[in-house]
Amino acid sequence: MEEKNGNGKNDANRQHTEELFKKIESMLPGEVAFQKAEFEGPDIVIYVKNPKAVYQDDYIIRNIAASIKKKLIVRGDSSVLMEPEKALEIIKQIVPQEAGISNIRFLPEFCEVYIEALKPGLVIGKGGSVLKGIAAQTNWTPKALRTPTMHSETITGVRNLMYNEADFRKKFLTGIGKNINRLIMKSEWLKATALGGFREIGRSSLLLETPHSKVIIDCGLSPEPSIKGVDANSGDANKAFPYLDSANLSINELDAVILTHAHMDHIGFVPYLFKFGYNGPVYCTPPTRDLAALLLNDYIKLVQRSGGTPLYEEKDVRKMLTHTITRDFSEVTNITDELKLTYHNAGHILGSATVHLHAGEGMYNMVHSGDMKYGFTRLFDSAVAKYPRIDALFIESTYGGAGDITPNRQDAETVLLETINRTIANGGKVLIPVFAVGRSQEVMMALENMFGSDAQAGNAPPVWLDGMVLEASAIHTAYPEYLKESLKNRVLNNRSPFESGIFEVVKGEREKVFEKGPGIILASGGMLNGGASLEYFRRLADDPKNTILFVGYNSAGSMGRRVQNGTKEVALPDEDGHLTPVKINLNVKTVEGFSGHSDRRQLMSYVQNLKPRPRNIFTMHGEEQTCEDLARTLGRMLHVESRAPMNLDSIRLK
Repeated sequence: MEEKNGNGKNDANRQHTEELFKKIESMLPGEVAFQKAEFEGPDIVIYVKNPKAVYQDDYIIRNIAASIKKKLIVRGDSSVLMEPEKALEIIKQIVPQEAGISNIRFLPEFCEVYIEALKPGLVIGKGGSVLKGIAAQTNWTPKALRTPTMHSETITGVRNLMYNEADFRKKFLTGIGKNINRLIMKSEWLKATALGGFREIGRSSLLLETPHSKVIIDCGLSPEPSIKGVDANSGDANKAFPYLDSANLSINELDAVILTHAHMDHIGFVPYLFKFGYNGPVYCTPPTRDLAALLLNDYIKLVQRSGGTPLYEEKDVRKMLTHTITRDFSEVTNITDELKLTYHNAGHILGSATVHLHAGEGMYNMVHSGDMKYGFTRLFDSAVAKYPRIDALFIESTYGGAGDITPNRQDAETVLLETINRTIANGGKVLIPVFAVGRSQEVMMALENMFGSDAQAGNAPPVWLDGMVLEASAIHTAYPEYLKESLKNRVLNNRSPFESGIFEVVKGEREKVFEKGPGIILASGGMLNGGASLEYFRRLADDPKNTILFVGYNSAGSMGRRVQNGTKEVALPDEDGHLTPVKINLNVKTVEGFSGHSDRRQLMSYVQNLKPRPRNIFTMHGEEQTCEDLARTLGRMLHVESRAPMNLDSIRLK
């Protein structure tokens, strides 16, 4: 009986698909010479022999897409594609030379040609005129990609992986598309289960279930154990990884993984899923995909250098990347036959997003904040606070406690400048440990604002960049559209603050930094748990002329928190890897106000300004007391149901 019912569903889905494709064909003018339509991930692709006829009238595709409520892509059929060598010549003739083309790749599997350029706007042309010209003359569908203004090995590697694995990705996306575009099954309930990051910071993960769908939002690692390469089957895994096993969740049952942003406490466990059999899609924004490649591969190297065994290998990260489907802000995407995903700016790091999920035909809507900033930063606009509908809000609470009020940015930068000037005047060095993604770029912009004009006169102190800071900054220059308008314009006009003359890159020659006089060291490893910052700290800690200046969060068990709390001696590995005692005599300073997280006032302001107002609020991503306190406050303030779930709590949302 079950098999019969299954066959019946397959027949119904097949008929539904045929009717949908026939509808698309009927809405196309005959001169386009329609050949076929097929699903490709969440999108529908139509292949025609005369794409020029479609490009001459944009209304055709807009009208069809609005009618079927799907993203529609038009491509020239493979039978009419111009030979790549000849098409290459035409592309170079059509695209202005000042576009700065760096690479052109033809992907016959998708009937697409990718054009990488320093100025992709010139590749696109006004109203897409240049792209349309390429398509009309070659029948290849052109895609423009931005070449970063700073060389990025990560972006080069990720794009080459996508090109080289085009055949696999085509088959993968086609299979995913068939699963997504089934007849919509009506669900009677929606359940959320906290798998990690509730009443704690780290290993963030939330499972959402209906009778027909299972998806997880984020799947991260906790900061301290993950650095040591904990065995996933050991007792330490109870604190390091999401509770996937405890939730009786089979990896093969998952329909999708949704990522909010690229920090390890949100993405660090995803390659492990692929190592043990997950073959489904991972959704994220384009910058999140590239930053994830950078940070996940760095995690592997960091654990290996510390003598541990990583949870997964680089091949697992590559597998994750080839299963990634990127989506821009405000792009509505079906991720199952009953769940629609829309990303919105979260203002936390490059590409960070809040998640809006629409379940069923208006059954339920929820917003997951990820990590968010609802306040001023030099990098990003504030988190979006307007949505079509919100039944439940899951909101981060990192700085949601009653006393978590951070100084405004102007005051913070004043303290930063005073501390730097005082240390340099005393002949010392200032070490600023930073997270490579987000905090480092924020501090770089502040330093460039402080000392940029002095650099021209030769009066600025040197600012040394070490670790992944430079590579992460390069990725920022590939996605200026995700940055604040003023910063976007600087990058587009070749005035990127990340390439300011005040910065000096350290390339494996740290001894020169120690030999030189006073200056500022911006090094990755924000919590001193590893990375470049730990080596600098070991060498600078004993000298009272130096200062370590924290500008971000240090988790409870981190080395950074111990130093902040005033410990006078720690054991650190020397050049040979042997633990040796290190006395801490340098000045320890914390400057609040640079965080990519909202403080309590900003969190409350965000919820007050949310439109529409949520009916239920659940706090997460904060220490236990902080989550409970914020939940109580928001509940009283808005007169709505508000609570702080614990890990493994299941909540029936509908």
